[in-house]
Amino acid sequence: MLFKTLTKKDFRSLVEIILQSNEVIGPKKSGTNKDGNPIHKFLPVAKFEEIDLGYQTTEFSPKTYFLPYKENLSTYRFENGEWEQDIRYRIQPRAIIGMHACDINALLKLDKVMARDKFPSPYYVSRRRNTFIVGIDHEPAEKCFCQSVGADTVTHGFDLFLTDLGDRYFVAINSDRGFNALAKVDAKLVTEKDSHDYLAVRAKIQNSFKTKVRIDNLPNLLDIEFESDMWKKWGNKCLSCGSCAMVCPTCYCYGVAEHVSMDFTKGQKVKQLHSCNLVDFAEVAGGHNFRPTRSSRLKYRYYHQHRGFVEAYDEPKCVGCNRCGTVCLAGINPPEVIADLQAEGHGP
Repeated sequence: MLFKTLTKKDFRSLVEIILQSNEVIGPKKSGTNKDGNPIHKFLPVAKFEEIDLGYQTTEFSPKTYFLPYKENLSTYRFENGEWEQDIRYRIQPRAIIGMHACDINALLKLDKVMARDKFPSPYYVSRRRNTFIVGIDHEPAEKCFCQSVGADTVTHGFDLFLTDLGDRYFVAINSDRGFNALAKVDAKLVTEKDSHDYLAVRAKIQNSFKTKVRIDNLPNLLDIEFESDMWKKWGNKCLSCGSCAMVCPTCYCYGVAEHVSMDFTKGQKVKQLHSCNLVDFAEVAGGHNFRPTRSSRLKYRYYHQHRGFVEAYDEPKCVGCNRCGTVCLAGINPPEVIADLQAEGHGP
């Protein structure tokens, strides 16, 4: 890993250079919540002033720019006994400025499934390869527990990663694209003071986490407490709305539907993200539903996050952003569910 420093004025110049030839996505203030706190979303920006790098979290993760909620996989036409299919991938360069470590770690987990597994998605891969990512450190939100799942720091999966040192940024360079981009502005070599200031900022961030979750031995505990009444307790609260999956930066379950015109001359194949909490998620032909109850669907969401994904990829799928807990209308959040599970495991 290479490191340099960059004044905030030069960083602005860098973003303005990127804006000249790329679509740029950044955290923008889009309103305020009921408490008067700002709401941020990753949205297209036209100028540097629209980007708010001081945000705590965003309503939705940047996942939507790699796995859209809904996308057309292909269109096709039938004519004279023949058929022709049209498939298109994204090749337009794009930059996302201001991603936090947990969201970059979420992309790394998606990479394992969508880009490096047995059947990689060319749609995801084309977006990933054509996206320039600039990350930034931040002090954790009150309900964030990314430190507990090892997602508060990141060493790859980005092009540049910034740490705010007050009057300048400490910049980690993780790609040739990032190195070449910095060459266009006056990036400086790291001094001993820069390193000292960087470590001090990182220590402050590490000590700022208010929410902590114990995940040691969690996969085994999930198996042991598979029939626990605790799942009914939380499942009875669940509204089966699927909001948790919509805001989750790592949920990737989806369905594919074929839409054929009434005259059978054309059609399209459409992919749409799904949620394991929706009542029809495990329904199969014939009307049988393998997970008919809210508690069983909620349970399997946690099993996928902290058991199935661990077995397949040696790490939990959850990155601790707690967007699911924040958006849940029923007040279901991972720290409390996992704490309940662990209390159950200790017995009477």
